[in-house]
Amino acid sequence: MTSTVQAPRTVRSFSTLFIGGRWVEPAGDGVIDVVSPVTEERLATVPDPTTADIDAAVAAARRAFDHGPWPRMTPAERAAVLRRVGAEVEKRFGDMAASFTAEIGAPSAVSEAFHRNALKMWADAASLHERFAFEEERSWEGGHGVLVREPVGVVATIIPWNGPVATASLKIGPALAAGCTVVLKPAPEGPVSTYLLAEALEAAGLPEGVVSVLPGGREVGEHLVTHPGVDKVAFTGSTAAGRRIMSLCGERITRVTLELGGKSAAVIADDIPFEDVLPTLAFAGIGHSGQVCAALTRILVPRARQEELLSALVPMFEGLTVGDPAADDTVLGPLAAARQRDRVESYIRLGLDEGARLVTGGGRPAGLDRGWFVEPTVFADVRNDMRIAQEEIFGPVICVIPFDDVEEAVALANDSDYGLSGAVYARDAAEAERIARRIRTGQVSVNGWDMCVVQPFGGYKQSGLGREGNVEGLGAYLETKLIQRP
Repeated sequence: MTSTVQAPRTVRSFSTLFIGGRWVEPAGDGVIDVVSPVTEERLATVPDPTTADIDAAVAAARRAFDHGPWPRMTPAERAAVLRRVGAEVEKRFGDMAASFTAEIGAPSAVSEAFHRNALKMWADAASLHERFAFEEERSWEGGHGVLVREPVGVVATIIPWNGPVATASLKIGPALAAGCTVVLKPAPEGPVSTYLLAEALEAAGLPEGVVSVLPGGREVGEHLVTHPGVDKVAFTGSTAAGRRIMSLCGERITRVTLELGGKSAAVIADDIPFEDVLPTLAFAGIGHSGQVCAALTRILVPRARQEELLSALVPMFEGLTVGDPAADDTVLGPLAAARQRDRVESYIRLGLDEGARLVTGGGRPAGLDRGWFVEPTVFADVRNDMRIAQEEIFGPVICVIPFDDVEEAVALANDSDYGLSGAVYARDAAEAERIARRIRTGQVSVNGWDMCVVQPFGGYKQSGLGREGNVEGLGAYLETKLIQRP
């Protein structure tokens, strides 16, 4: 089902960069075009930063960390500022959500959910000091002292386009709570909502130099990662890009946190009715057109129940409204960029070549002649060694993989280079949890699915390094020092 595509909402253009808490003219004259994924027309422009702009941002962050008040404030004093940031983000909630929908094509419900998560992240960051000991007394045989956890320094945060305000908040909030200063580099796709976040940070009254926001491409990103003034890198994006960033950080032994790709599995036990599974499974698999790192894109089902699952899943997918992301009834919008649609379509062709059975979708929705749309797509009879089952597609493509017993299901779920998310559906909740404990992944849901962003989030294997969220995420922005006393 498709919906009529309307003209996108107005998206603001910007002519300056947010460097060190101030709006300044860029060093160069390049611009980034913000293009609608719905109409393929230009919506707005923002400056394309140069390496000189990155240098200025790092210098401001370095001064603020080495000589400014932010790292020297108490955790409670910093928390008061973070609460103000959360309040300013809330004031801009509607504008941020609408801009994200227009820039990236996320349906309004998805965009609102992402930005509600951002509010949760700022609230969580502001309360971290209440449940974390920045200092503690230590005693041992023959000595005693104090263990001090100090901010790591200047943090480079690099985020993707699929949820920029939420992803930025997940990184910036704990970094600021720790006492760090931050240079944020969002992706060039969909940058305007992060400019609105910069306005919120400015309005909250952060000291000079503490935060900069410079959306840009790979060149400025690599310059930021390798900058000698940067002490820590926090990156969210593809595993391929994360591998590159990790290698660059290795040259200087720069601290690094990586939140990377996923190919997460939903294990469906033999005893649970599908009506108890499908309501959450559909959104978990193809919500935001599958452009979510933790999406459940592999459905593991008992072999004898595969056709039963398909008879329920296929009509549901075919009934989803695809089209104008600003329309209230739209479930799936477009993909974020033309190259992203090309990538997804290439994987659909690959699935056919590999011998998977295409049971629905696989093409472009009828009646949508413009925009980067792809139908919700389901492959059945997928073998776990097929590339469509092993590689992150980042689109609305589901692989249904049959299994013969629970042992095989666990083995299939773990037979992946990734380990970010997952789910187990079973009528017996205790059995579901037993299975969940055997799956090698950073988060596993039982009889549902959620990306919990106020608890530790991150992955095993090639899904990343380290954790974000809660006190575990705070620890990523701290160094540990032991002061021994006489």
